[in-house]
Amino acid sequence: MAKVLITGIAGGFGRPTALKLLERGDTVAGSVRSREGKNADAVAELEAAGARIVEMDVTETASTERGVAEAIATLGGVDVLFNNAGVGSYGIQELMSPEDMSRVFDVNVTGVQRVMRAALPHMRAQGRATVLYTSSLIGRVATPFYGTYSASKWALEAIVECYRTELSGFGIESCIIEPGAMPTAFFDAMVAPDDPEREVSYGDFAQVPALAAAGLAQMLDATPTQRPERIAEAVVALLDLPFGQKPFRTVVDHTGVGPEIEHYNEVLHDVTRRILTNFGIERMLDLNT
Repeated sequence: MAKVLITGIAGGFGRPTALKLLERGDTVAGSVRSREGKNADAVAELEAAGARIVEMDVTETASTERGVAEAIATLGGVDVLFNNAGVGSYGIQELMSPEDMSRVFDVNVTGVQRVMRAALPHMRAQGRATVLYTSSLIGRVATPFYGTYSASKWALEAIVECYRTELSGFGIESCIIEPGAMPTAFFDAMVAPDDPEREVSYGDFAQVPALAAAGLAQMLDATPTQRPERIAEAVVALLDLPFGQKPFRTVVDHTGVGPEIEHYNEVLHDVTRRILTNFGIERMLDLNT
């Protein structure tokens, strides 16, 4: 039975994952920015299922340190950390203000760093842990109107590449989960640009993002297998694998894009190992079990 900490536990991926882990007997704690408001129903469901909820804002260092410490104390340790809190963004890239870009990066990139700095001293001391990260297929390739979000996930992937090597000697394994687009409330809370003066200068093209979003919604409606529960299943499958034998990246997609990203990942993994071999540090890719 694992002790699992999930950030963003009330969200589209966090809630089904937590419920699946609790169902199989794991002990789960999770963070929300607030128990009230939009999270209230999910928090009530999760607590009824046995989850321990802590209030934590990953955009604030002090809040993150308190929340992680409370979760570890409540769980009596932590075997698995699932960095799942995130925010999306959508719109023409030029229209995205620097402040909006900073907001996305503060959650998706710096927020993960805050959580890691709060949790890693405990994990390194115990000498064995698993860290999961929610990335995205568009953390591997960029598509129109998702530039800021993709950039944040590309940055996350780079940071995790470094964590993978720098923590392997401490018995900490790293796993990135790369979902395709899925119908969750994530899409309702995305950061969108608000620059009407610039938008006018784009003419008819300014309507294209809305049309593309409608097309994506139709595709998801026609693909019932593309659901957040697939993430929960992927997490359970990863945790069921022997320690040290988990894949570094796991693609979760049923739209037909997944195999292309998997091929890309395989090529990058080979390139990464060759580069580290050239520097004589390829052993950093292998977990110290």
